[in-house]
Amino acid sequence: MSTFRRKRQNGSVNGLRFVPADTGDELAQPLLAELAVEYATRYDSTEEWVARWLRNHPAGTFSPPDGGMLIGLVDDQPVTGGAFCRFDDDTAELKRIWTDSGSRRRGYATKLLAALETEIAERGYRRVYLTTGNRQPEAEALYDNTGYARLDEPLPSAGDVFPVAFVKVLSEV
Repeated sequence: MSTFRRKRQNGSVNGLRFVPADTGDELAQPLLAELAVEYATRYDSTEEWVARWLRNHPAGTFSPPDGGMLIGLVDDQPVTGGAFCRFDDDTAELKRIWTDSGSRRRGYATKLLAALETEIAERGYRRVYLTTGNRQPEAEALYDNTGYARLDEPLPSAGDVFPVAFVKVLSEV
């Protein structure tokens, strides 16, 4: 077990501690359920469709050695979480980044990104890539404020929703 994993399981920052998880874990379910409602509302979809989409990934995508998922707990309650998977040999892709609506504006998402970036770097990745939807200005602001560089143009889209892409270099070598 890595030093980081021990710290994450045993330590806390302002009452927030991170534990490794999987999208099927009980701790992840309330966050994923609220994320499905939020996306369905913002993107004119159904909660059921979004919930299926959030879980539609090959087994092991967010598991070691290529991926991972962290859930942030306060008083043993999940308040934030996110995952990453392999994008290419040097790059991890962030996915499912979310903070519970009742726990926002406390810095949890910023701490989650830092914890995920540390884990990503420990896995040997040098960069982080992510996309967010153009109807999520809060997410765009988070990535802008935490050192992510916005790619110049929106990515192609089949509909009226355009993904906004970001990248962050963790190490040059």
